[in-house]
Amino acid sequence: MESSNNVATAVGIVETPAALSHSHRGENFYNFILKINRLSNIADHIVVTISEKLLGIVEILPGREVEISGQFRSYNNYNGEGNKLILTLFVHDIKEADEFSDMENPNRIYLNGYICKQPVYRTTPFGREITDIILAVNRPHGKSDYIPCICWGRNAKYAQSLQVGDNIEITGRIQSRDYQKKLENGDSITKTAFEVSVSRLNLRCEELI
Repeated sequence: MESSNNVATAVGIVETPAALSHSHRGENFYNFILKINRLSNIADHIVVTISEKLLGIVEILPGREVEISGQFRSYNNYNGEGNKLILTLFVHDIKEADEFSDMENPNRIYLNGYICKQPVYRTTPFGREITDIILAVNRPHGKSDYIPCICWGRNAKYAQSLQVGDNIEITGRIQSRDYQKKLENGDSITKTAFEVSVSRLNLRCEELI
């Protein structure tokens, strides 16, 4: 039975064909990019990882609309290229989207985890308040996913006072965000960050025994 502390669902358009990502214990896994439109007409472009065992359910073709349920997972990147932490929507189930798919909220996630780094509060040049959180979400067999989360406004004010080790619940959406990174030679390159944009968070009070 899959853990219920990391539950993500998404409805979007396949942007790229599935390409081999890696193999684990004789099972091949493939990546593709899923485009999910926001109400603001901005789109998030999310990396999706799918097992070869699920590829036969829906043919992954650019332009095809699919509905996915799974988990938002993190992996360490050891090849020295790109981001040190790889974040991907790991597929548990996939199907072609239809008129019954939840298009009013095509991108949603629930996380229950522990703050593993002191939250960072900041304001944008336009005065918008933001707090960055890294959430450790436990998986079976002693594994954990480390999920960057970003809080806004009132949630940012509240989240800045949270402490390492606090157990919190988060609901929100998976988002992609482009940013500029300066290289040692002075040039800049565009990179993409993936994170959870928080719409609601709650501090869980654990019972004392």
